[in-house]
Amino acid sequence: MNEGARCAGASAVSEDTRDKLLAGALATLVEHGITKASARTIAAAAGVNQALVFYHFGTVDELLAAACRRGAEQRVALYRERLGRVRTLAELLELARDLHAAERDGGHGAVLGQLLAGAQTQPRLAPATGAGLALWTDEIEKVLGRVLSGNPIAELIDVDGLAKAVSAAFVGLELYEGVDPDGATRAFAALEQLAGLVAVLDDLGPIAQRAVRAALARQRR
Repeated sequence: MNEGARCAGASAVSEDTRDKLLAGALATLVEHGITKASARTIAAAAGVNQALVFYHFGTVDELLAAACRRGAEQRVALYRERLGRVRTLAELLELARDLHAAERDGGHGAVLGQLLAGAQTQPRLAPATGAGLALWTDEIEKVLGRVLSGNPIAELIDVDGLAKAVSAAFVGLELYEGVDPDGATRAFAALEQLAGLVAVLDDLGPIAQRAVRAALARQRR
């Protein structure tokens, strides 16, 4: 075997090990939470020697940060096509319900919640966790910009800020449902009522929409 082939083989093995460690870190967070995410537990979940955690990532925190980015990229990619087809807030909420159920059942929402909590005391987790949340926020901002286009309410709302609020609320609902399922159900119902209001504004004729815009402008002064 020539030198180039040996290097390619070693690189493939190294990448495979990294992938196993990233998957092991995500599995550990789902099953045990961040407080038990040690090199030992992650390596056991990955099926590799725990020394490889430090060889490939330096620290457990760096591994968790990389796993957060990987997990967010995978989850967003899974829903990106469907998000791109959303044309109304009602459709967005329908997708949110499906996503909520899938993320809850798979433990993925809890992972992001764990990392957000961990970032409060472990600052090295904050950039990657924020970047993971930003992947969702960017997709939601695109949808909100599209569905609110032309609606009088779009002139009153900071769409970027609203996208961040929606992302934060989604993570909060994932965790809130664990202690108050009925409250989480009512929260979704309230969002559906808001979507209905926006739909009504969309259906108004041009004269009525001008009146709404004028009223909103007065409220902002």
